[in-house]
Amino acid sequence: MSARGVGLLTYADRLGGDLTGLHGLLDGPLADFSGVHVLPFYTPFDGDDAGFDPIDHTSVDPRLGTWTDVAAIASGREVVADIIVNHVSSSSAEFLDWCARGEASPYDGMFLTLDTVLPDGADEASLTAFYRPRPGLPLTPVAVAGRRRIVWTTFEPTQIDLDLHHPAALAYLDRVVAALVSGGVHVVRLDAVGYAIKTPGSASFMTAATLEYVAALTARLRAAGLRVLVEVHAHHSLQQQIAPLVDLVYDFALPPLLLHGLGTGDVEPLLRWLEIRPENAITVLDTHDGIGVIDAGPAADRPGLIDHEQMRGIFERAARATAGHSAIASVVPQWAELPHQINTTFPSVLDDDAAYLLCRAVQLFLPGEPQIYYVGLLDGRDDVERFRATGVGREVNRHRYEPAEVREALARPVPQAILGLVRLRRDHPAFAGRFSWTRTGPAALRLTWADDDGAARLDLDADLGGASFAIRSTRGGASAVATTALELATIA
Repeated sequence: MSARGVGLLTYADRLGGDLTGLHGLLDGPLADFSGVHVLPFYTPFDGDDAGFDPIDHTSVDPRLGTWTDVAAIASGREVVADIIVNHVSSSSAEFLDWCARGEASPYDGMFLTLDTVLPDGADEASLTAFYRPRPGLPLTPVAVAGRRRIVWTTFEPTQIDLDLHHPAALAYLDRVVAALVSGGVHVVRLDAVGYAIKTPGSASFMTAATLEYVAALTARLRAAGLRVLVEVHAHHSLQQQIAPLVDLVYDFALPPLLLHGLGTGDVEPLLRWLEIRPENAITVLDTHDGIGVIDAGPAADRPGLIDHEQMRGIFERAARATAGHSAIASVVPQWAELPHQINTTFPSVLDDDAAYLLCRAVQLFLPGEPQIYYVGLLDGRDDVERFRATGVGREVNRHRYEPAEVREALARPVPQAILGLVRLRRDHPAFAGRFSWTRTGPAALRLTWADDDGAARLDLDADLGGASFAIRSTRGGASAVATTALELATIA
């Protein structure tokens, strides 16, 4: 996907039903998208962690399709797929073989145990130093060849952490990469890589050793012909550190800064971020994990783009907009003061079409590679019933759409406006020119793209204080202005 294209982020089963159904949408009403990130479609795609705990990372779940189906999608657009770096499933063939055979298994040493992480022994200080995104400690007892062992499980007891320096773990990752390449995948997202390298005495999250590993793994993946995207929810400075090492990072700071600006009229934090943000970024508003807030906040002794009280204000406004259930769905990690993300949809947390389209316009005007989550594209509201049924907070933002729902949603003004922005980003020649921005009022800014001779130009005037926007387009001697959803749907 070129920097002028726009990607879609989706599950195959929750939008198209399976890979064939998703392909039909991408060749049909969603043909304006230049790429697609298909969230885990491996076997099984519906495990304890919604596909991020595959039993077989090298196979496509037959309920969704085959590698041939993945390759068919990839023949017409860029495909992004996840490589789960940190862990494997406790039901994987490799882990089960080790549990059965112990030291006789070819996978002996592939998995992290308490002893391999902390060879000098564990005490309260050493264990609590590790940063974990879940409540409790990252330890799970298992039986290995009749012996009691304790394995390291950063996320869930069913997700066993890998020793990524061990030859068996490296061979495992190489098998996964070979399968992805054979399926036509162009970009791999390194999922959970921030937790992958354990360094006793530290938080073991995005340390210097982690960055060294990311650089080495990136070289390995590039040699296989893949672009590399790293997913890390953390202090904004870490995105700046990772950006030179890989092909793409996420701009996770943008969504909370927009929500802060819309909620308070304070755009200073957003303007500071525009000055320093990496340009090789995937720009997002929402993802399958909700709306990140931690990425704009402080960390330890490092100030954030916003402070804790400003973060708290974002969560409180979201709770009011969602009648309180975003506060119930958003989990506070162990030893944290606030949740890391808001579990809600972006349209739900704003509850205002003009404000929502303003945010989408800003997202698509910034340098980088925009990516739109399928629920956000369809102007989806919180699936409270799914949350209640599963008890998983993030499921509120993971609605499963039936074909009729997709057709009905795409016919509505807001999704039509978003597709108009997608076409604008893909086709307007100004996006091949230079980007600039300026502040135009107390809570207003202008984002501009223009070619060298000024024949093609785009201006986005965004007033966060009044939740209004105007896009002015000039190309080929013609001009147009869009200030509403209906006008955005046809702007060129």
